[in-house]
Formats: sequence, C-alpha cells, structure tokens
Amino acid sequence: MPETERIRVPMKEQIAALLKNTLHELIAEGAIPEYDLETISVSVPARREFGDFSTNVAMVMASQAKKKPRDIAQTIQERMARLGDVFDRVDIAGPGFINFTVSPLMWVRVLNTILEEKDRFGTSTFGRGKKVQVEFVSANPTGPLHVGHGRGAAVGDTLARILKAAGFEVESEYYINDVGNQMNILGLSVLSRYREIFGKDSSFPENGYRGDYIKDIAQRLSESRGDELLSREESDAVAACREFASDFILNGIKEDLALFNVHFDQWFSEATLYRDRKVEHTLDFLKERGLSYEAEGALWFRTTGFGDEKDRVLRKQDGSLTYFAPDIAYHQDKLERGFKQIIDVWGADHHGYVPRMKAAIEALGADRDCFHALLIQLVSLVREGQPVSMSTRSGEFVTLREIIDEVGKDVCRYFFMMRRSDAQLVFDLDLAKKKSEENPVYYIQYAHARICSILRNAAEQGFAPDPSLLEEDALSTGDDLDLIKMIAGYPDVVVSSAADLEPHRISFYLLELATAFHRFYNRNRVISDDGRVTMARLILVVAVKQVLANALSLMGIGAPESM
Repeated sequence: MPETERIRVPMKEQIAALLKNTLHELIAEGAIPEYDLETISVSVPARREFGDFSTNVAMVMASQAKKKPRDIAQTIQERMARLGDVFDRVDIAGPGFINFTVSPLMWVRVLNTILEEKDRFGTSTFGRGKKVQVEFVSANPTGPLHVGHGRGAAVGDTLARILKAAGFEVESEYYINDVGNQMNILGLSVLSRYREIFGKDSSFPENGYRGDYIKDIAQRLSESRGDELLSREESDAVAACREFASDFILNGIKEDLALFNVHFDQWFSEATLYRDRKVEHTLDFLKERGLSYEAEGALWFRTTGFGDEKDRVLRKQDGSLTYFAPDIAYHQDKLERGFKQIIDVWGADHHGYVPRMKAAIEALGADRDCFHALLIQLVSLVREGQPVSMSTRSGEFVTLREIIDEVGKDVCRYFFMMRRSDAQLVFDLDLAKKKSEENPVYYIQYAHARICSILRNAAEQGFAPDPSLLEEDALSTGDDLDLIKMIAGYPDVVVSSAADLEPHRISFYLLELATAFHRFYNRNRVISDDGRVTMARLILVVAVKQVLANALSLMGIGAPESM
C-alpha cells in the first residue's frame, strides 16, 4: 500500500485492507483455503494487551476447511509479520485469533491527516451517495414543543449530520400533522377562549387544550380580527381559529427549532396529501393489486400478507380514514421522491406501528428493510431531586424553549443524547447547570477551551505548532500514543454510528476523548524545556482540538475557545 494512502485511510480500514491483500496472496498460492474476502472483519479487542486490532478469520476458515485454526493463523501471521513498517507485533491468541499491534510511527502519522483535513477529518464515502431521508419531530401543531419533542429533534438532527459525514445524500423533513380531529379540537379550544375575551358564554371542550398558550393565541386573534368571528357559523369560526392557531404554533415551533440549531430541508404538510389526491391514489393502488378488501362496513389492508400480525383498517365504518391511510400515502410519496432509505424518528409508543409500516413499504413494491424507525423513549425532568410534571392537554408541561433558556442549547442537545434513544432518560436540570466536571457538556467543552488556552500560552512563549517540524518518535510511547489512538479512531466511530443508526455513539466518544485529554494534561506538560517534545505535543493537542470540534459539530454543539 502506498505511503500516502496509508496515512489517509482510517487505521481499522488500513488493517482490514492489508489483511485482505495478504489472504488473497495466500489463497492464490494454495497456502490457505478459499474464502469470501468480503466477509472478513477486523475488530478492536476489549483488552489492550491483545493489541490494537484482531480478526477471527483463521477460525472461520478452519471450520470450513476442517483444519486446525492455529495452523491457518500461523500461516497468516508469518506473512503479515513481514510488514514490519506497519506492525510492531502480529500474535496468535486462544484458539486462533490473530492480534495486530500497529507500529507507533503509523499511529503518529495520523496527526498529519488530521491537520491536513481539518473539519473534513472523520468524513468518508461510506454511504456512496445513497439517498436517505430522516423525518423527525413531526409534532402536531397543537402546542409548543415539549422536552420529548426536544429529544427527538436532537436524535434526528444528529443522525442526519452523521449520515452526511459518512457520505450519504441526506434530506431532513418535518411532517406537519395539520389534518384530523386534534386540529379541530385546537380550533374549538381557541374559539372558546376567543369568545371569553368578548364576554360571551362559552363551554370549553372537555378534551380541549388548556394551556395558557391557547389564551395567548385567542388574544392575538382578537387583536387581528376583532369580534368578527362571533357572528360566524360555528363551523366557519372553528376553521378560522384552527388555521390561525396552526400557523401561529407552527411559526413558534420553527423558531424553537432554529434556536435549538435544528433546520429542516423540507416541511411537508399532511393537507397536501389530500389536496393532491395522493391518499386517494394510494388507496386505488392497493385496491388494484388486491391488497385491500371490504368487510364489516370498513376498508381493510391485507398487512398479514407482509408479516403483520393482523390486517389493518384503512377506512372506518363511518367513512373516516384511519391515521394509517395517509401515512401509507406519505411513505409512498417518499419512495416516489427517490429515497433509498427512509428513517422515521418516532416516540416509543409507536413500537407496534413499525411492523405495519414495514408491511406497507413492502406492499408498495419497495424493500421493507429500506424503512427504519428509531424509537425515542420518554424523558423525565428532575429538579432538586423531584420529578417535573408534564401533560400537554392539561397545560402543565415544560416547553423545549423553557429548557433551552434555563440550561442552554448545547447542554440541552447533549443531555438528550446521553443515552441510547431507546433507553429512558432522566434529565437532571440541576446537573445540567453545573459548571464542573460532573456536567459532561462542561467537561467536554472545557477540554476544547483548555487546548485553546494552551495554544495561546505557547504563542506568548514563541511556540507555534508546525507539522513539518514533528519528530515522530517524540510521541511514540505512553500517554502520547494512547491519545493519538483515541483520535485516530474517530472516523470509525462516525461510520459505525451511521451504519447502525446509533447517533449516541458520538456523545459517548466525546466524553471518552475529553476524559483521555484531561488525564493526559494532568500527567504531562505540553510546554516544557524540551523543545522537541513541546513541538510534538503542541501538534498533538491541535489534532485533539480539531477532533473535539468535529465531533461536537456533528451533535450541533459549539466548541468554545474560552470558558
């Protein structure tokens, strides 16, 4: 492998490529059995004494060829060990694992890649331009965004950023649920408060939205339209209130998301599915293919033919459509727009909805596995050790805007990503406001700010990091090498996060990197009397700073230069 290629490809990919080349040679020579090289995997051992990377290829080959795995492993080991400029050691462990310890100088050269690529370090062509849509938040415009929506926004936006970095063509979308009974209830709720403003008796709907924001909307409506709605037919008045309230709330949602550093490529209105007759066309599509049928006065979709546990209703006995009907039409529209992978970020209560949507995707003629649903578990807010009550309908809820105002956008985004999306999350408001290492966001951002401070001090003392002056062996041992290995692994974290749709891995990585840097800083002097080591460590911390900034950017979080 050419030298320039070695230092530009992530280390794990380099080792996998070298292994494949070696196996190809040995297979051609008849030294080892035939094997599908595309299935080869290289992993990072759980314990560092087993080296930097490991493969079980010898054991898999042995089971197919009915040979001893250690014999095959020894053949591979002897050939790989000839690459002395790449490996310090190639060892056999256990029943036939092959462990690779990469040469320190190979690791040090990763610093050149980071300093050359800067904010491009960590990006790749893994996705090969595959067209992907990520739809998230998609809250009904019936009230302000609450903390549950905030977690979905953080997860969806971070995932979209990761997929883009990994080489996918990504479009983010917000589906506006502006049709249906909930919107009518919103209109009735506003109309009731509107009538109260003018002293008119008005019974508030039993299942109406009771938050103070409904009173605010009614007040703004009265200032805009006066009392003209009082003389309208109720159906017309409700429609006017619904439209005014929907627009007002949606504008507020857009403002909150912008403040949260979330921006959508597309805002898709459910109403357009009806206006453009797409729901009707989808129902016709299913009927023409014998995938729907009439029974018990309702229209049913044969989802059992596609792995669902029972058939689903599309149109109820009263003639109204279920939510499923426009959802199928919406996803058919996504497919028609050319998306090869469709990712929906849903609340955990939609778990049962996943199989039927996969069934719908397959019925529409697409691969059911092109659809993925990320389920977001509940968020529990805690203040002073006590839970904070949240209920949208009763009005006793904490909005996303309130949380952002209280703890800041960066802290808010990170805290929503501190756990896997399918794990429940306790959001401790007191911890979120602490400016200490107990707060992971402060701890991570302080690592970046601390490096900026180091570089300012270095400049005052006449030191300027210059990669051309790097003496590679000055960083080839101990804490220096451990820190280099940590930042060298960043591109692999991005790719694995994209491949497995697990954006929380970036938050975990950031905390690990910040911890590694602070430990390094507490044990070692960056600026010392040894000019050779000083230059090397200045280059190292510049690289760490760059990786911290890149990873924070994927999470939509700032990288402060002072704190």
